[in-house]
Amino acid sequence: MKIIHIILGFALLSCAIACSQKQEKNYHNKERVNEKKLAFDFGVWITSKKEKKNAEYAAEFKKYKDGGIDEILINTNTDPKELERLVPIATKEGLKVHAWIMAVNRPGDTVALKHPEWYQVSREGKSCFDTRPYVDYYQWLCPTREASRNHILGLVEGLSKVEGIESVHLDYIRFPDIFLPIGLLPKYNLVQDTEMAEYDFCYCDACVNAFEKIHHKNPRESKNTAIDMEWKNFRLNAIKALVDDAYKIVHSNNKKLTAAVFPYPEMADHMVRQRWDKWNIDEVYPMIYHGFYNEEIDWIGYATKQGVTDLKGKDVGVNTGVYLPPFTSNEELKEAILLAKENGAKGVTFFDGPQLTDEYLKTIRETKALFSK
Repeated sequence: MKIIHIILGFALLSCAIACSQKQEKNYHNKERVNEKKLAFDFGVWITSKKEKKNAEYAAEFKKYKDGGIDEILINTNTDPKELERLVPIATKEGLKVHAWIMAVNRPGDTVALKHPEWYQVSREGKSCFDTRPYVDYYQWLCPTREASRNHILGLVEGLSKVEGIESVHLDYIRFPDIFLPIGLLPKYNLVQDTEMAEYDFCYCDACVNAFEKIHHKNPRESKNTAIDMEWKNFRLNAIKALVDDAYKIVHSNNKKLTAAVFPYPEMADHMVRQRWDKWNIDEVYPMIYHGFYNEEIDWIGYATKQGVTDLKGKDVGVNTGVYLPPFTSNEELKEAILLAKENGAKGVTFFDGPQLTDEYLKTIRETKALFSK
């Protein structure tokens, strides 16, 4: 009888332990599910002002955090010292910080302007140094020429050494627009049915010589560069090589590499020679600015899904970028957020800080609360 009681005692004890482990497992699983629900970040792009006081930034950053924002992407005009000033203020308010850099387009770069040969040249034969496509701040450096690409990478390295940042965030990591977004064409009184020579880059000696070495032909002599796939691919690869080198530099300093990119890879390829699904990158922030393309809000979901699908199997996060001015109501903004999430984005980022009204922040905060239920 004693043996039977002992066996029964062990059985009951084992059952209790098993039940306890199961409950603990379920508890931890529930925790993981809740963490997954909360793993949807909201960000905002901002440009710093050196004259703005620390206390003013603390109040601004607190407003963002209270409104549901998790991270800020700060353009300090590639100034590490300014970034060092702002990081502790932002992190104290609970915000993650990314160092936003205009990479290939370098307007007002005092070092680059001393080297006219560093700038991209159009098929028309004109340099961005003194003849700028579309707008005066389009001052694009050649991503192939060793000196200019090393200059860009040096700036990336400087930012990546700043303590406390999450990533170096590449912007304008592409060629100038061979095709503008359709919604912007009237502003420039343009019709772009073909690849126009004045907007087709880069035909500098460094690019042409490097291409000739590989393919034994000169793109300047091509009768139709629009259908020369090797020439197009050469430029896609020039940007990829620059990103991949930046990735190595940034990771060597224990930071991530992120980038603001055109809406989805095929579109980016067509418009600005940018194929971001092939890059070594940690996260992308596709600028799905529906108003630029005369699209409705549901296009935000469509374009998000295209990027997420193209990145399938890669450990690269997609943060949908939205441009606030076209929105006419809080309901539209909420719809955009939900569409991004439903189509696989890990977050939504807003352009830009000054456009985030109190009402919009209230909408973001309330929508974010839905994700934790």
